[in-house]
Amino acid sequence: MFLTRRAEFSASHVCANPSLSEAENRALYGDAANPNGHGHNYLVEVTVEGEADPVTGMVFDLRELKEVLNREVIEPMDHRFLNREVPPFDRVVPTTENIAREIWRRIQPRIDREGVKLHNVRLYETADLYVDFAGEGARR
Repeated sequence: MFLTRRAEFSASHVCANPSLSEAENRALYGDAANPNGHGHNYLVEVTVEGEADPVTGMVFDLRELKEVLNREVIEPMDHRFLNREVPPFDRVVPTTENIAREIWRRIQPRIDREGVKLHNVRLYETADLYVDFAGEGARR
C-alpha cells in the first residue's frame, strides 16, 4: 500500500552556481539566476510504502508523518531564502531537483522502519512543474 501526505511551504531562491560567472549562470538558468531571487509556493507530496498494520489499520501514523514534515521541511524552509538560510543550499543550487533530494535526505531516516519505507518525494514548484525523487540509485 502507498500512503501520501501533502504539505505546502513558500520559499525564495536563486538558481546560480557560485563557481560560475553571472553571465554563465544567466545562460544556464535564465531569469531564475537573478541575484535578488524569486519565490514559489511549493507543494510537497511524501509517499510511504508498507502494509496496513493489523491493529491500527494504518500504513504509518498520520500525525507522526505530519510532524516529520513540519519539523524537517516546513519549519526550516517555509518563508526562507533557501540560498542564504537553509543549508545545504548555501553551496548547492536550489533547483526543484535538489530541493526534492534534500527533503528525502531529511525525512527518510525518520520514516523508514521495519515494514515501512519512504517510497517517493514529489515536489511541485508550480502547478505544471514537479520532480519525483525516489532515493539515491532508485530506478523504476
